[in-house]
Amino acid sequence: MQYLPQIIFLAIAAFFGFLIFKRIKRISDNIKLGKAASLEDSNGMRFKNMLLVAFGQQKMFKRPIPAFLHLLIYLGFVLINIEVLEIVIDGFSGAHRIFAPFLGSFYTFLINFFEFLALGVLVSCVFFLIRRNILRVGRFHKIEMKGWPTLDANLILIIEILLMVAILGMNGADQILQTRGADHYTQTGVFSISAVMFPFLNSIDTSTLVFIERGAWWFHIIGIFAFALYVTHSKHLHIFMAFPNTYYGRLIPKGQMINMEEITNEVKIMLGMPVEGEATPPPEGMKFGAKDVNDLSWKNLMDAYACTECGRCTSECPANLTGKKLSPR
Repeated sequence: MQYLPQIIFLAIAAFFGFLIFKRIKRISDNIKLGKAASLEDSNGMRFKNMLLVAFGQQKMFKRPIPAFLHLLIYLGFVLINIEVLEIVIDGFSGAHRIFAPFLGSFYTFLINFFEFLALGVLVSCVFFLIRRNILRVGRFHKIEMKGWPTLDANLILIIEILLMVAILGMNGADQILQTRGADHYTQTGVFSISAVMFPFLNSIDTSTLVFIERGAWWFHIIGIFAFALYVTHSKHLHIFMAFPNTYYGRLIPKGQMINMEEITNEVKIMLGMPVEGEATPPPEGMKFGAKDVNDLSWKNLMDAYACTECGRCTSECPANLTGKKLSPR
């Protein structure tokens, strides 16, 4: 029975790991269905674009308030996972806060910083839920957003709120158990934000508090595993796909068209315009546009997985702004 929690943790990690790997392979195989794409030479611009747009959230700051809150969620997602690393190591090893004895007061600073981010994520998610469902921003309620897209967006926000509540509750109960000298609870110092829960948690007996702390620990880590799997089925896959999407983005000036030589020559002949070189008709059976997934490039397919469904393309579309049903999204 001593190693039962570790065995259960290993089984859960292996189960979700297998499903996530299977889903990633499916997405990769789908992208590979596309035909080859010709990309411009980068001269270092690709890496720069990825840093500015994907990592630096450059385009988001055209609308400052949602951009700042989105940045809080993004930073929270990236940095709080450092604490998740400790939880995973604890799960495999059977230890509890394995980094605390080695990092000392710096560990207390780190967890306080993570809690600040967790609170920021929680507040931002509540704001976005209100904005999406009560303030009802128009682009979130177009006809193509009915059903699953709306449910998916709300589910992600609710899941993130629950995960943040779990981690703060876990830390709050942990600190009370430290003061009571409970077994395996390493002294860490005070975590400022979760310490707000002390008046409520102090009234709970030790055995129940251990149950709350362990319950929050298991809920948080299983929630993280489940969230990682769910994201691969969700529009929030853009969290990961934004990086290759921006890296392989077009480097030519915005609005510049890439014409098909065969079509250009055909139009010039029809208009009686001179054609450079010997004009040849398009080869028989040549396709114009895309009829099936194989007619798209791998870059087109990868871009589809990177779409955030934010609707900003539709809200800026001149045709859509006139009331027409055309929606680029």
